[in-house]
Amino acid sequence: MKTKKLILGVTFLFIAGSLALTSCRKREKTEEKPPDNEQTTANDNANTENISNDIVSIGSELSETGTLTQYKSSDNAGLTGILSIASCATVTGVAGLTFTVDFGTTGCEGLDKRIRKGKLIFDRSGSNPITSINYRNPGYKMVITSQGYIVDDNLVSVNGKTVTNTTSNSIGSGTPTIGSVNLTWNIKSNITVTKSDGGIINWTCDRTKELTNTNVAADNCYHGQTLAIDWSKAKIKLNGSASGTNTKGEAYTAVATNLVRDFNCTPSALQPKRHPFISGTIEYKPGTRATRLFDYGSGGCDFNATVTINGVTYAITLP
Repeated sequence: MKTKKLILGVTFLFIAGSLALTSCRKREKTEEKPPDNEQTTANDNANTENISNDIVSIGSELSETGTLTQYKSSDNAGLTGILSIASCATVTGVAGLTFTVDFGTTGCEGLDKRIRKGKLIFDRSGSNPITSINYRNPGYKMVITSQGYIVDDNLVSVNGKTVTNTTSNSIGSGTPTIGSVNLTWNIKSNITVTKSDGGIINWTCDRTKELTNTNVAADNCYHGQTLAIDWSKAKIKLNGSASGTNTKGEAYTAVATNLVRDFNCTPSALQPKRHPFISGTIEYKPGTRATRLFDYGSGGCDFNATVTINGVTYAITLP
């Protein structure tokens, strides 16, 4: 009798243990992790990319013409290319090596419908030779800093930003038909964006910028080294890497491949001076999570883009 009871007891324990193990396995199957479809930080990176490029564009046009008439504009209304009709920004020192753009403290709305405050300072004293103070000149160098610079209520701290013209000197004083050489620049940036909701983005980059229609005479954009670039007709391409920390505190990397902006492209009549990227991709990897592929499309003039995560694609509208 004792032996039978012992056998029955062991059998019961075995069955109970098997049921418990089976139950745990079922819970493991039912307690699967939610899908990774977070897109906010990828959008933050894309927006920071735009902010950075706008800063370069402001400095590049001022270095070329001394005004902002051509940047995001084809009119002759002075500073209204990026700024409001009231010309609420003040440019000083543009005739020298260092100049400042002051957007004031109350908010300066541009024709791109972005509101800016604070100052951007552009220093060209590192150009080699020192006479290469035009953005189109090989050897041109521009170091950019900021003071209380705010874009759409987001504080943009330019900790360090350098733009260097890397075009071969063989370009000389040629015409738009000089051959296969396009104007190129290297851009290194260290930017911190403190968002209006308190989130902080640290963003550094090392990029190559190319004026892809340097040699296209029909576009009437580049006229050789003796005349200013007409930015209202420009087409640029960006390549290179970026890294930093996103608003979730994750370290990330971002690789830009053939990002194209066409300054003839204006998708919205309500935002007549906003020219989004229209093609190219950014591979954005936050922490240990899956890579987000940010795709601007194949060249259509619109604000449409997609983000693909783990094989699932989400449609988004660019800010």
